[in-house]
Amino acid sequence: MSDVPFGFSNRDDDDDRKRGDEHGGAGANNPFEFAMGGSGAAFDPSQLGQMLTSLGQMFSNMGQPGSPQDGPVNYDIAKRLARQQLGASVPPVSAGSQSAVNDAAHLAELWLDAATTFPAGATRTVAWTANDWIEETLPTWKRLCDPVAEQVSGMWTTTMPQEAREFAGPMLGMLGQMGGLAFGSQLGQALGQLAGEVLTSTDIGLPLGPDGTAALLPAAITEFSKGLERPESEILVYLAAREAAHQRLFAHVPWLRQQVLGAVEDYARGIRMDFSAIEEAAQGIDPMMLADPSKLEELLSQGTFEPQATPEQKAALERLETMLALIEGWVQVVVAEAVGDRLPGAGALAETLRRRRATGGPAEQTFATLVGLELRPRKLREAAELWRRLTTDAGMQARDAIWAHPDLLPSSTDLDNPAGFIDGVIGGGTGEFDDPLAQLAETEERERQEREGRSGEPEKGSDGTEK
Repeated sequence: MSDVPFGFSNRDDDDDRKRGDEHGGAGANNPFEFAMGGSGAAFDPSQLGQMLTSLGQMFSNMGQPGSPQDGPVNYDIAKRLARQQLGASVPPVSAGSQSAVNDAAHLAELWLDAATTFPAGATRTVAWTANDWIEETLPTWKRLCDPVAEQVSGMWTTTMPQEAREFAGPMLGMLGQMGGLAFGSQLGQALGQLAGEVLTSTDIGLPLGPDGTAALLPAAITEFSKGLERPESEILVYLAAREAAHQRLFAHVPWLRQQVLGAVEDYARGIRMDFSAIEEAAQGIDPMMLADPSKLEELLSQGTFEPQATPEQKAALERLETMLALIEGWVQVVVAEAVGDRLPGAGALAETLRRRRATGGPAEQTFATLVGLELRPRKLREAAELWRRLTTDAGMQARDAIWAHPDLLPSSTDLDNPAGFIDGVIGGGTGEFDDPLAQLAETEERERQEREGRSGEPEKGSDGTEK
């Protein structure tokens, strides 16, 4: 997967993307990939009228108070285009479907009680339509997309000379709103596609929905069940168990949500562009080139205007991939233990969902287009194996206690060589791992003593007394 923030693409894109460009794919004919469809799909002429209407509304509202665009992305446009892509009518969830979801969730929670020390994390379980998913997850998408849009949009004005900024004046605001419309249009198209395919609120490994809300999408689950040769009721219970396990983890590991979403934000803040290359390209532009779009496209497709990967981005990406693998691996092990032999097709369902993630399904592709990250837990098998062996060798209590603090979690290196980490947990040379909370307390006490030693006097609390 190679689509990155809002139509840009990295220079080290994969071979599949390059071959697509050579054969006249969307990236070759549309270097900005102003993506109708979210993942490089060809432009749909039927959307042109809607786009022009939206553009006219943007210009008419420009500068007026109460404009729907308050940030770098026009989310009003995004929501409308997402709903439009789903069709004029999305059937509401029937009472029977809501009842089936409630029953499946209740059964799944009972089974999970014996498979993890974390109690139930969801305060309510709901059945969503695709439109509900768009509405309920949009606040989280704002948090994920805004940093990327701000970085890309701000690069041009922050590097512009002061004289040029003063000369541009109101045009900068207009360009900002046009960028917001472009970002919102791409986001809307992508979310519309994704909303018709996701199965639960945690389908891509991120906590997209509201806190404490477990959600399943019955219509998508019905479509997913076709051809799997298992009863839909069995598949519903299995997916409910996965959703409930995610909710337990995110609810009772309070730092986890911030760690995962923060890694995405760190990636966005690391976006940089090579403006020296842009300046060099600009000096060589022939004004006559503007009359020949193919020449201009050739220049743009050379990668001059693309964000450059930075060490900060690569570090954030590695942290995120490892964290996603640990979350997904833990859920896989806990759900397998919970359902046991109760669901005969559980093993096949687990493998189907693993392949769905590992091969870069619609969810991963959409996120790569929107934020520039591949949400592919590349070491999922290794993470699941580590949690499985940890459960067998150290027990459920010790396994779940690892989530007490981010510093206690396995690293990417540990996933490649889990034996040393597991030996540490069961007391094989690092007995402090027997009680992760005690280890954390000892670390904090040691750091406090070091601070006192450097300052030469005891550390004082907020009330002025010595600690």
